Amino acid sequence: MKLFLKEQLPLLLLYLVQMLLIPVLYWLSGESRPFSIVLYGISISSVVLILYLGYRYVEHRKLYTALSHPPSGNGEYLYSLGNAPLPEAVHEFLELIDRQHREQLNTHVHTMDQHIVFINRWVHQMKTPLSVIQLTLQELDDEVAGSIQEELERLRKGLEMVIYTSRLDRFENDFQVQLLSLRQAVSEAVSENRRLFIRRGILADIQVDAGWVVYSDAKWLMFMLTQILTNAVNYTSGTGKSVTITAQKLGSDTILSITDQGIGISSEDLRRVFNPYFTGERGRQYHESTGMGLYLVREICSRLGHKVELQSRAGEGTSVHLTFSSNSQQN
Repeated sequence: MKLFLKEQLPLLLLYLVQMLLIPVLYWLSGESRPFSIVLYGISISSVVLILYLGYRYVEHRKLYTALSHPPSGNGEYLYSLGNAPLPEAVHEFLELIDRQHREQLNTHVHTMDQHIVFINRWVHQMKTPLSVIQLTLQELDDEVAGSIQEELERLRKGLEMVIYTSRLDRFENDFQVQLLSLRQAVSEAVSENRRLFIRRGILADIQVDAGWVVYSDAKWLMFMLTQILTNAVNYTSGTGKSVTITAQKLGSDTILSITDQGIGISSEDLRRVFNPYFTGERGRQYHESTGMGLYLVREICSRLGHKVELQSRAGEGTSVHLTFSSNSQQN
């Protein structure tokens, strides 16, 4: 109704001016008409105006309602807005805009699908030369092979991050939640990165009860643990230090904590560590940092119903906590 009145405001103002001019014109013309006749004419005109406005409101009511209450996005604004010329014209215009939008969206989705397919194929193709290089390393002496092996691991992790990032947009089609042994998942992640631990001289101290299980996706959980462990090792300088993995119960939740003895994170950077491509002051000191690891961990956690938190102080190490909410149970 408010929108209708706003639209008719110029007409109402014009009508008011006309009704004021009628007595003035009679007075200027010198006609001695009784005021009751003038008032009678104004009353008839007012009734005609009210009937016209009522008819127009009824004819355009659906249109005004649709314009006053924005659609929820499910296409409800494409339903009939009335049979009057203006509502029909607006309806046809909205259908045209919606059709163009859907065509553009389908084109964009198709382009993104092609891009993801290309990325996946490229990553798999790159694994072949990496495997060949891995075999060639067996013919080299240990010192040279160790250096190349380190670069190979960086390449593999980089390719893995690329393919998991590309799959994130289609996450709902690429995960399967199941009951997992938490200790087994942690042990497999440490074993997967054992060369990195050995090369940096870092010990992995696993303090997780063998009987604790959580609901998660094995593949995505492995990726998250790898990202967290890699950060923990890369940002720990010196040998003889350790990365401690513990678990505790908090009500019906299970909290997995990964704590390192590294350089820590400055208070200025702590709130931004989960932002994409953010490396921070510490990350710039270590060129391996891409700024995507913790961002992907947070995104995966949000999709799996987990929670990730980080605590750190510069020079005192970092702790990353993964919370498996309400789905963990003890055998």
